[in-house]
Amino acid sequence: MTTMTATEASRNFKDVLDRVEHGETIVVTRGGRRIAMLGPVPRYSGRSLKDLLSAHSPDPDWAAEHEELRNLAVLDDSEWDA
Repeated sequence: MTTMTATEASRNFKDVLDRVEHGETIVVTRGGRRIAMLGPVPRYSGRSLKDLLSAHSPDPDWAAEHEELRNLAVLDDSEWDA
């Protein structure tokens, strides 16, 4: 794990992201204190999602809450100002 100051990270941000993309974790400090940790995003597969969902029981009230929310939704075809 590499440590660098916020100033170093800012000046070399492209290189920092390249290093993180290749699996390195970088701790950023400011005034000698650790303020952030940059690291690669974990990769998940459909199998890991299925395993996660299988490990938890569904909430019995979810279906009723979902239906209630659907009934509260108002269809509005007017355009929004961006």
